[in-house]
Amino acid sequence: MNAEMPKAEELNLPQALLLLATNDKDGEPDVPSAVLRAGVAGAILAELDLLGAIELQGKHVVATGSTPQTDFQHQLEIIRDRPGLHTPKKCVSMLESRAELHRIYEGMASLGIVEHVGERHLGLFRTTRYPEKDHAPEAALLKRIEAALGGGSSDPRTTALIALLHSAEMLGKIFPAADQSHVREMANDYWPSRGVAGELRMIRLADAEAAT
Repeated sequence: MNAEMPKAEELNLPQALLLLATNDKDGEPDVPSAVLRAGVAGAILAELDLLGAIELQGKHVVATGSTPQTDFQHQLEIIRDRPGLHTPKKCVSMLESRAELHRIYEGMASLGIVEHVGERHLGLFRTTRYPEKDHAPEAALLKRIEAALGGGSSDPRTTALIALLHSAEMLGKIFPAADQSHVREMANDYWPSRGVAGELRMIRLADAEAAT
């Protein structure tokens, strides 16, 4: 890892979740796009929560008035503009964005973690993939998660990431031997991950109704 490469603890939660959700070789997400958008939106909420910029008051997410330096100022302003009106699930729904996924990917590409690969089909349509360029940040993330799942010490950022990965239906694929009942309790106790689970539940219901 070179001097400019961020350590795992320096990656924000949306970067960490998106990195773990992306296939190292082909640069394509390993989860459906709706799951990825909801998971990253939840990770943005979790990041702002850890920074002290937002909090859950009763059933609603509100801005605290703190203005920490963050890559997610736009999302913070969305929450700040309508205080006290948004449940965690509503916030996840509001913050879901394909453009935001692209922005986070491009940020990791600028750090040398992934590589921007563009392809043209029939000379008309462009697709973009982000295969891994340096495995060190992801390896460090996996090591931290594995240690926490094994009963070792876990910092708040790792705990939040584990809860989000579970709600985004990714943790069992990455760590199939993990105690899913324990992880489920962690996810249920953490409001951003509950927001992700609630949004995905509504998406599945909508898809089921559309199919009938």
